Amino acid sequence: MKKTKIAVVGYGNIGRYTLQALQAAPDFEVVGVVRRNPEAPQPRELDGIKVVANIDELDKPEVAVLATPTRRVEETAKVLLAKGINTVDSFDIHTQIPALRQSLGQVAREHGTVAIISAGWDPGTDSVVRTLMEAMAPKGITYTNFGPGMSMGHTVAVKAIAGVKAALSMTIPLGTSIHRRMVYVELEDGYKLADVAAAIKADPYFASDETHVQQVDCVDNVIDMGHGVNMVRKGVSGTTQNQRFEFNMSINNPALTAQVLVGTARAALRQQPGCYTLPEVPVIDLLAGDRDSWIGRLV
Repeated sequence: MKKTKIAVVGYGNIGRYTLQALQAAPDFEVVGVVRRNPEAPQPRELDGIKVVANIDELDKPEVAVLATPTRRVEETAKVLLAKGINTVDSFDIHTQIPALRQSLGQVAREHGTVAIISAGWDPGTDSVVRTLMEAMAPKGITYTNFGPGMSMGHTVAVKAIAGVKAALSMTIPLGTSIHRRMVYVELEDGYKLADVAAAIKADPYFASDETHVQQVDCVDNVIDMGHGVNMVRKGVSGTTQNQRFEFNMSINNPALTAQVLVGTARAALRQQPGCYTLPEVPVIDLLAGDRDSWIGRLV
């Protein structure tokens, strides 16, 4: 099987699990990892992997997985797309996805490249499931209930707030797509919990949800990568009432995000230039190998 050259940009939780998923895939060759501090001592799992500060120092990849914080995705993707490198990311601020799709789409079309955005599990594969449910029952209501579990995007957003030394944001489902955010923080010296809590609650990640902020001595003592989702749609097929569909999963959050990103990197090479969200991409393109073989097995 032909191997596609791929790079990982960023090496936090998602980057680490992405490297694992790529090393287990039959059709990718990891040409390197881009980090802000390549001269610092590297974790043991990067032994034998080229670690650089700039992607130009690598054997040019065909696609890059952006394992960066959400708020750095747009600027990073624009640079790489203009270099002729396809990109995939797990951008997770739902309300900003249409604008990002338009912004990266213009750059991608100008340079003959592909960006697939918001390709984690939500937004991402859950978006595909919601789309399928809506097609099955065009009239109705879908409820998406997350957790209980650690939200990586929300946690990264908290860590960026002044005075926060370490953080964990937990998502607690209250039902009917309503959630509570439980945020646990270690504070830097000289900062007050009330001020930090106000800044957290004003952030777009938290502004629409009930949010509680608690100070703890050690975030590591409460952290857990587990997460999950329950999606339910009740609606109408044609004129027939009371159609009900349900989807559940319990997951390791960064591991699943990484696996979806790897499949999406594969799919990026099979699309025409432009920017896509996961519901726009044929799901069969996420799988390694020949499409006809998968059709014979899955259909």
